[in-house]
Amino acid sequence: MNRKELAIAYHDKKFNCAQAVACSFAKDLGVDEATLFKACEGFGLGMGGTCATCGAISGAVMAAGFQNSDGNLANPQTKANTYQLSKEIVNQFIEKNGSAVCRELKGVDTGKVLRSCPDCIMDAVEIAENVLGIH
Repeated sequence: MNRKELAIAYHDKKFNCAQAVACSFAKDLGVDEATLFKACEGFGLGMGGTCATCGAISGAVMAAGFQNSDGNLANPQTKANTYQLSKEIVNQFIEKNGSAVCRELKGVDTGKVLRSCPDCIMDAVEIAENVLGIH
C-alpha cells in the first residue's frame, strides 16, 4: 500500500483529513501514529469545524515540522526553513486546487465543489512527499 492509499484507508477509518495525511508519514518521521493523531485532532473540518484552512494541508504542514524542526527549545534555528517548506506545500496545493480553504474546496457557499476530501488528502500527501523528499 502506498502512502496515498494508506492516508485514504485512515480517512475511511474516521480519521479527519489532517490525521489521515500526517499519520501516513509516521514511519518516515519517526513519530508514532497516536502522537500525530492527537496533534492533528483539532484541525479537522477546516480547523475545528470552521471550514477554514483545509485539514489535509494542516497535516502536511505538521509533517514538515516534524521532519525539519531541530526541536531546540533553548535556541530554535529551523523555523525559517520549516516555514519555507510549509509555504511551498500550501502554494502547490492552491495551484493545483484553486484554494486552501475548506469552505471553498467543498463549495459550501457556492455549491461548486473544487475538490473532495479524499482528493485533497491524496494531493496533500503527494505534495508533501515531493516537497519534503519523502518517497
